[in-house]
Amino acid sequence: MKRVALITGGSRGIGYGIAEQLADAGFDLAINGVRPEEAVHESLEALRQRGSDVIYCQGDIASTQDRATMLQRIMAHFGRLNVLINNAGVAPKERRDILEATEESFHYVLSTNLQGAYFLTQATANWMIKQKADQPDFWGCIINVSSISATVASVNRGEYCVAKAGLSMATQLFAARLGEFDIPVYEVRPGVIKSDMTAGVTAKYDKLIEDGLFVQPRWGQPKDVGLAVAALAQGSFPYSTGQVIMVDGGMTIPRL
Repeated sequence: MKRVALITGGSRGIGYGIAEQLADAGFDLAINGVRPEEAVHESLEALRQRGSDVIYCQGDIASTQDRATMLQRIMAHFGRLNVLINNAGVAPKERRDILEATEESFHYVLSTNLQGAYFLTQATANWMIKQKADQPDFWGCIINVSSISATVASVNRGEYCVAKAGLSMATQLFAARLGEFDIPVYEVRPGVIKSDMTAGVTAKYDKLIEDGLFVQPRWGQPKDVGLAVAALAQGSFPYSTGQVIMVDGGMTIPRL
């Protein structure tokens, strides 16, 4: 029986890069996104062509009801869930200095990037515990896709940094709580990845890369993150719960 993975924000960008690698690794997929299914039809079909049974779970993970509906749909279609990848994220609608940022922006970013992921993890963890009780050989894990912004301060998008730092702590908390059930929880921490979220700063980072910002002098690609997630999802690091996997081209290595 094939393992099933839920990828939030899985219809484009980093999430889709993860979906491609998991499809190639033999997973069936539940793809979450906020766009209508018609808008992502081609992407879903491309994943099916890789051999996966793919369903689309439209919904906003910031919504309590949408999260519940998502898991109910997975239960009805697959009857199981092995891997949760908390990837969905939003950037501030306007980048503002931390001295001028608004409460509305803070709530908008944290409700998706932290609160939604936190409570989706809670619900999924309880389902995984039940699956483990029913099937002692059940394999499950949870993977949080955070960002170097969990530790690298950007004062013009403080809400994003705070959300990612919170997601990093959530990884530690759930890893500690789920250890007794042998359900590992990991954090994958990408650096600057070429996606729609970074499209507006392409010229900026092209120049920074040229000037030596990264040890590996290139943009990160969604595939780079997908390969790391796939290794974790397949159980290649079963005794490494709570750990951070850096996918940043060496950007955060301290250098003189």
